[in-house]
Amino acid sequence: MAKAPKKVARTNRVAASRRAVKPAAKRSPARPKKVVLLSGGNPQIAKGDGNGPVQAYIAAMPGWTRDVGRRVDAIITGTVPDVHKAVKWNSPFYGMDGRGWFVAFHVFTRYVKVTFLKGRSLSPLPPGGTPRSGDARWIDLHEDEPLDEDQFAAWVKQAAALPGWDPSSPRTT
Repeated sequence: MAKAPKKVARTNRVAASRRAVKPAAKRSPARPKKVVLLSGGNPQIAKGDGNGPVQAYIAAMPGWTRDVGRRVDAIITGTVPDVHKAVKWNSPFYGMDGRGWFVAFHVFTRYVKVTFLKGRSLSPLPPGGTPRSGDARWIDLHEDEPLDEDQFAAWVKQAAALPGWDPSSPRTT
């Protein structure tokens, strides 16, 4: 009877070694993660600093809005070469290092809203805004309407020269 336990122990070792030799299951190559579009087609992009997250946001913008996003980004970058970029609250933000954010944009179903965060200080005043908007003013860019690039660049230049919006400071009206 002493031999039975040895046989059982040997059988378990052999079975264990055979299990260890089995080839691992093949893994499929990593697929790029599909971007979720939120209400109105706004891409859900993880927040992050730098050009990378902003370009990921623009690449994920649906249809005609992607071209608008590329053009807005190009005008801002061309007008203010040392601009700091980030994606926050599912929107690209542009600012000056140490001075806060001055412009952001967001995708809606029928337009792209470009918001100048201290827009009340711009001349001429951007058309969008209400008494409850505080300092913010905006323009809505629609599919079939041309962008006045000269006026837009002038607003960007003015906005970049102002102290920007800092989300940690109290709201001013």
